[in-house]
Amino acid sequence: ALPLRFWVNLIKNPDFLFDIHKSNTVDSCLSVVAQAFMDSCGTSDLRLSKDSPSSKLIYAKDIPVYKELVAKYYSSIKSKKIPEDQMNAMLGEEFELHRRQYVPSEVNYLYWALYELYNYALEYNEPLTLALEKDQDSRKQKLAHKLNQVRYR
Repeated sequence: ALPLRFWVNLIKNPDFLFDIHKSNTVDSCLSVVAQAFMDSCGTSDLRLSKDSPSSKLIYAKDIPVYKELVAKYYSSIKSKKIPEDQMNAMLGEEFELHRRQYVPSEVNYLYWALYELYNYALEYNEPLTLALEKDQDSRKQKLAHKLNQVRYR
């Protein structure tokens, strides 16, 4: 599901990746292609009728071929077995790499998260305070005042 979301997002929104303008016509065409991609990766059978949208009917005869290609792709991935000890070693290395990269080993995760939140609150204190002052529930709880108390401690 994650690769599908990634690719559908890029297909429908090439402007996320490239510095381009996407016209309404191109947007409609890309939506049709993205829908065909989603239908190809889906596990349910495509049920079409005379009332089905034309965007689904365009690729209807190709979808079974694409579904087969997707099934073969995932089957080939599934058939590649990695020994458990090798997988554990690789995951351990990745964990250590990212743990050292983002969280110093001597700092507790909770304190690190609080530290990051504190830095964020310091950096964006003014817009946070304004937003808290505008919100009725936040005003009742005096959250803007409490935020400033934390800031000056």
